Amino acid sequence: MFPLRFQRITLLPALLMPLLVASSRAADPLDWPNWRGPQQDRSSLETGLADDWNPRGGEGSNVVWKRSDLGGISTPIVLNEKLYTIVRNNPGTAEEGEKVVCVDAATGENIWESAFNVYLSDVPDTRVGWSCCVGDPETGNIYALGVCGYFQCLDGETGKTLWSHSLHEQYGLLSTYGGRTNVPVLFEDLVIISAVVIGWGDMAKPAHRFLAFDKKTGQLIWFTGTRLLPYDTTYSTPTVAVIGGQASLVFGSGDGAVWGLQPRTGKGIWKYQFSRRGLNVSPLVSGNRIYTGQSEENIDDTTMGAMVAIDPTADGPVGPGGERDITQTGELWRNKQMMVGKVSPILVDDTVIAIDDRATMMGFDADSGERRFKKNLGTVMRSSPLYADGKIYVCTANGRWYTLRLEGNRVKILHKMRLPSGENCYGSPIVSHGRLYVPTTDNLYCIADINKKANHSEPVATAQEDPVSLDPIPAHVQVVPAETLLKPGETQQFQVRIFNRAGQRLKNSAAQFSLDGSGAITSDGLYTADAGDAHTASVVTAKVGDLTGRARIRVVPDFPWHFDFEGKTVPITWVGARYRHQLRKLDDDRVMVKVSTIPKGARSRAWMGHPEMSNYTIEADIRGSKDNDKMPDIGLIAQRYTLDLMGASQKLQIRSWVPVMRMAKEVEFPWQPDVWYHMKFRAEVVEVDGQPQAQLRGKVWPRDGAEPEAWTIEAVDTSPNVNGSPGLYGNAKNTELYLDNLTVSPND
Repeated sequence: MFPLRFQRITLLPALLMPLLVASSRAADPLDWPNWRGPQQDRSSLETGLADDWNPRGGEGSNVVWKRSDLGGISTPIVLNEKLYTIVRNNPGTAEEGEKVVCVDAATGENIWESAFNVYLSDVPDTRVGWSCCVGDPETGNIYALGVCGYFQCLDGETGKTLWSHSLHEQYGLLSTYGGRTNVPVLFEDLVIISAVVIGWGDMAKPAHRFLAFDKKTGQLIWFTGTRLLPYDTTYSTPTVAVIGGQASLVFGSGDGAVWGLQPRTGKGIWKYQFSRRGLNVSPLVSGNRIYTGQSEENIDDTTMGAMVAIDPTADGPVGPGGERDITQTGELWRNKQMMVGKVSPILVDDTVIAIDDRATMMGFDADSGERRFKKNLGTVMRSSPLYADGKIYVCTANGRWYTLRLEGNRVKILHKMRLPSGENCYGSPIVSHGRLYVPTTDNLYCIADINKKANHSEPVATAQEDPVSLDPIPAHVQVVPAETLLKPGETQQFQVRIFNRAGQRLKNSAAQFSLDGSGAITSDGLYTADAGDAHTASVVTAKVGDLTGRARIRVVPDFPWHFDFEGKTVPITWVGARYRHQLRKLDDDRVMVKVSTIPKGARSRAWMGHPEMSNYTIEADIRGSKDNDKMPDIGLIAQRYTLDLMGASQKLQIRSWVPVMRMAKEVEFPWQPDVWYHMKFRAEVVEVDGQPQAQLRGKVWPRDGAEPEAWTIEAVDTSPNVNGSPGLYGNAKNTELYLDNLTVSPND
């Protein structure tokens, strides 16, 4: 009846009723649609919640149900009587990947699962499920970002994928070993996601960038970023709030600043430079104040870590993007040498509560920043606290659980216990309809006290935007879609949206469209790509009065392709390539070089085409140099698999996911520096006994020699990637690598 590794604790139906009363309402204020809750501040309106619980079960444990297969590091959400979370799928097997799971929030019974592969990522398996689902009360849809950049919109009732994007192949999302996968944010008709992105054209250099999609169609509405060349990736979930009468998207950026953007346009409003490195704490917004922390180096000395209160309405000099720099003017208070770099703060009355990375909880006067108390909870902290029913629920990374109450400047322990040995907590507790949900690495627990009557207080009125009638003057033109990938001869209808200075939508006006690049565009914005086999990029500009907006287009044809690198630059349509590669003359020929002078870009991937491409062969002439007895790694990507000629180990390897190697095969292959070889990689999906599998074949031989008849290496993946863009992999950390005469052709 129940799935494997599932344990349910039965309650009498009459005792369950108080938990279910509010679960059938649309846009229910007791739902928990994102990991930070309906107010985006980790607080709940509910009362009558359990004070204590026993994870080992038994009478009086207050555990309604638990599931070991839903243990992980993600924080679940609850929407429309259903709980959603992201976890590892088939861990430790050749089919391992990631999945979104939907269960009945009251019983824990499975409703649906949506599994997908992890591919072309450096993330370890222990960080799969790093992001969190987000639910849309308006549509009931669920949005989820996988660790490798697979972003999808799912029907919340059925689990059907309504639309999806492979963000690294299409836009250049960076998926790293750190696994800092961000969480989507919903605002009106948009779903917004961010990452460090290394794209194409004028976005070829890395930046922490935001992509706003139409939440129903998946069309890209705007695409913008903060300062170029950030030091870090980030997992600071943005907060959407009205501040000073203006809708704002508030977040910690990879460039070490706290930013406010207009959520409808992506235009910068203000920034506060907080750290020299990326910020990971999700800011807490209360009225016109922002509270947040960091555990990196401060900008004005060599001390580490700080808690800060910011006034985002402060004035300041205007930056290059039109944002106010309030670093000097917006700081209300800042307490240094407090390593609050992982856990998001909460507000209890007039006390800001923060927990540092070593699990020390501190309370600060919200107005002055004066510290009111300090209490040690453990040794490591990653989970964010929950404030509900007058209590603070918190669990340390090594499994120490506390139920606390703030009494003046004193913290009272109502309940404490330890999770079973080896069970850790990285996700955060949530509450919905009288039930607490606690995610741990080993279990997902549902907790309720049947002796208490669940209730709730009414939501507090939120701040409202200033009426758009106060500013009816156009200030920004948005061209939609912001970016498009087409094939020759295809069309795209562009539209224009007009906004005032506050980022509020105005009535549309007639626009004059123009085009820089190939193709043609009509007066009403219908673009038609040129026929033929050229790889081209174009910019559409729309002019409304004295204002202009623009959108970008890439046109990539079907196979066959051939690149001899005799031009002046790396092909503009390649995603993630131009920043790390350059064209150079070598031995009386022009070749493409992956340089070794970009430390953070030495090991990277690049993509050339449409993510839906499949069943093709990619090949190229390759060559590696040698320095200090070290050689590079050189690889070709086909259908989300990599054929890698490895310099240090002198091996040839086929793989999909590094470093897990759920599907990987390698052979010994000695090769020499400063010698040209030819590499060939073929990927195709076939059916075997009614099941699809990927058959992968590679060979490498000296370029001046004859092609060997036999493949050097062959592999099979029974959990196949059925499509994916051709691309390149390279590790030039120690020395440069070279490519020439690259071709991609359909399989015979």
